Amino acid sequence: MSDASRPRRSRRSANRRERKESAGKPGPGFVTRAIPYYEFLDEDGLVRLEDQADWLLEEVGIEFRDDPEALGIWREAGADVRGTRVRLARGMARELCRAAPSEFTQVARNPERSVRIGGKHQVFAPVYGPPFVRCLEKGRRYGAIEDFEKLVKITSQLPALGHSGFVTCEPCDLPVNKRHLDMLYAHMRYSDKPFLGAITEMSRAEDSVAMARILFGSDVVDANCVIMGNVNTNSPLLVDKVVSEAIRVYCGAGQGIVVAPFVLGGAMGPVTTAASVSQAFAEAMACCAFSQLVKPGAPFVLGNFLSSMSLKSGAPTFGMPEPVMSNFAIGQLARRLGVPLRSGGSLTASKLPDAQAAYESADSMLSTALGGANFVLHAAGWLEGGLVTGFEKLVLDADRLGAYQVMLRGMPLDDNALARDAYREVEPSGHFLGCAHTMENYETAYYDAVLSDSESFEQWTEKGSKDAMARAYERWNALLDAYQPPPMDEAVDEALCDFIARRKAAAEDKWY
Repeated sequence: MSDASRPRRSRRSANRRERKESAGKPGPGFVTRAIPYYEFLDEDGLVRLEDQADWLLEEVGIEFRDDPEALGIWREAGADVRGTRVRLARGMARELCRAAPSEFTQVARNPERSVRIGGKHQVFAPVYGPPFVRCLEKGRRYGAIEDFEKLVKITSQLPALGHSGFVTCEPCDLPVNKRHLDMLYAHMRYSDKPFLGAITEMSRAEDSVAMARILFGSDVVDANCVIMGNVNTNSPLLVDKVVSEAIRVYCGAGQGIVVAPFVLGGAMGPVTTAASVSQAFAEAMACCAFSQLVKPGAPFVLGNFLSSMSLKSGAPTFGMPEPVMSNFAIGQLARRLGVPLRSGGSLTASKLPDAQAAYESADSMLSTALGGANFVLHAAGWLEGGLVTGFEKLVLDADRLGAYQVMLRGMPLDDNALARDAYREVEPSGHFLGCAHTMENYETAYYDAVLSDSESFEQWTEKGSKDAMARAYERWNALLDAYQPPPMDEAVDEALCDFIARRKAAAEDKWY
């Protein structure tokens, strides 16, 4: 070996060790994109949508119902308030939105799992809200707290899901007015990823912020975003008290709020995509403006959930070209406004994690990724138009999210990526299988899709001829078998349990 070759090989060995070690470590719960956004609309198109949103806010207005304090906040700010209708002078909402941060960190109790939301960062979170769950063994059924805890534990171990979400399924075996306490405790105790809090009633939002103060300490909460609420406007053009009170609770405490108008085209918005996108943008922009009146600088994530509809049956449809276009357009609008965006996800109307679920979810998620959504709820586990959380679908989707993360990081173009040493070693008409560059990179060169079977037919047959659903069933059960709870200070755990017990004792159970 020549003296000149020793330093080169030494550097290659060091680089290989570094890549191998970094590949074995959990990465951050977010990906920082290194590729361009897909710019779907030109300047004229974007200006027309913004003009439409301004027209809606100025001429039609937004209803703020059942929350007199919210109306008082708007009056004091100079809005035109008549009854419960709030109209904003052209440009007023946009000016107020300037106070919202373009990006922020949501702190996790494990600091290594804190996430950056906004800017060029993208965070994936699981499905939110289904009352039913489905798995290969037990089929479709109402969700229970046992299912909920399992889903939190599985999500905690899926590296592509950087956020724990909140209502991964509804635990329908617990009282409606108390289940938020058990749900939030599960996220706090069984995961150390960031999470959302309750929003369905003002006291439940207050409970969530109070539990966050116990978990993190008031000093940390006062200085950081540690919890967010996620709410939907009551489209068309109605902000009910669930939304305005949640904004007042979370933003008033310096915490984050995600507001996503849910517009089902032809029902909660016009049948045309451009009108529905403009309406959703106007509703979300009004809520962003309101959040900054509550507390300037409070973290806000502008959302959009636009679904097309079968005009024959009235059923929502997913993965269709209209919502795909809306994901691109709302991304451009949010970036021009300067606020983080929530949109899209792995959405499907399919009842099972089958071919329909695969192609609808893939089309929806690809536009979500390319369009630049910073915070993605429903990124994994969504079935049946959001009625069902699928255990198999959760891990299948998460496997594909890892592939999207690789794409978003872009194509490396450093010396190792260009592989000139490999060309020096391998003669024309040779092969690269055993060359030094391949040996140095083979463990990290390509994304390893855990649930994709790429073996020969004979190997696949010998292992039981398992389809994707069967492999996914084994995967999530293996994750549960391997689960280890993250450490928690006993005093903090006791304080959380004491708070929950006192809150439950203060009211009778309600099941509606």
